[in-house]
Amino acid sequence: QVQLVESGGGLVQAGGSLRLSCAASKLSISHLSMGWFRQAPGKEREFVAAISWSGNATRYANSVKERFTISKDNSKNTIYLQMSKLKPEDTAVYHCNAALTWRTMTAGNYWGQGTQVTVSS
Repeated sequence: QVQLVESGGGLVQAGGSLRLSCAASKLSISHLSMGWFRQAPGKEREFVAAISWSGNATRYANSVKERFTISKDNSKNTIYLQMSKLKPEDTAVYHCNAALTWRTMTAGNYWGQGTQVTVSS
């Protein structure tokens, strides 16, 4: 079955950086738009970033623009989220999503289990 496995989360001080990875198996991401979403305690899951199937287009939530960068390596069947200048409000479980609908930024059917990111002040 399709699996998306995130890694790279952890505890970091405000202003620090982390790089998240999402490796896909039983699913080729080379023709899929991919995304990252996050869910903080007591809040709904929210969109963070997306990358088009070609990798030529990206989109970000306003709250992470200029701080986060999404990228895609089709040869490794993996996407990444480079996060810098982290803030305590970035604390959440970050989930990878596959087969995102680019036009509407609607999440696809495939989700990873998530990786915890905690930013201390």
